Amino acid sequence: MIDWTWLGGHLDAIAFRTWQHVYLAGLGVAIGFAISFVLALVAARYRILYPPISALAGFLFTIPSLALFAALISITGFSVVTAEVPLVMYTLVILIRNIVAGLDGVPTDVVEAADGMGHSRRQRLWRVELPLALPLIVAGLRLATVSTIGLVTITGTISDAFGGLGYFILDGYHRGNFLTEMYAGAVPSILLALGADFLFVRLQRRITPWTRARAIEATP
Repeated sequence: MIDWTWLGGHLDAIAFRTWQHVYLAGLGVAIGFAISFVLALVAARYRILYPPISALAGFLFTIPSLALFAALISITGFSVVTAEVPLVMYTLVILIRNIVAGLDGVPTDVVEAADGMGHSRRQRLWRVELPLALPLIVAGLRLATVSTIGLVTITGTISDAFGGLGYFILDGYHRGNFLTEMYAGAVPSILLALGADFLFVRLQRRITPWTRARAIEATP
């Protein structure tokens, strides 16, 4: 049964925790993308570096989140940094591989045509390669964002101060499986993930209209 009285009295807290959840997830994805973008460009240019970069990102992804949070507390304390470091780490393997795959997917003849037009390597990257790699890059951001929104719920195990919606799930559990409070954390988290997924799908369609045109042309 849902305790509607409890929900009505905690709307402000739910709104605050939802905003906090979005902030933590957004910051983690933003920092992760910035790091991944640089590493992916280096890996795409110097292919010998891609295997170790990809392997390191994959190794970081395999570290259990709860164990990592607990280990960081002794170093960074009960702070936002403790929450953000794992969130950033878990985005790297997704984003690096998608960015590199997107750049690798640019047709060779297009690259040669850009060179023939006198583009420098930097101009070719920003004007030709990255725009064509956008579908896979946005797909990586979409997956990383949805995954990070789910991981933010675990930060509630570190501190009540920055637990996001996971605070309600954990607190409800400690109060003897108080389902109303647990739902207050779980349902908005699911809705945030679905909403983020929907927005990235719309964004991908808007910034890459040529992919829709190709799909229509390929339809028999």
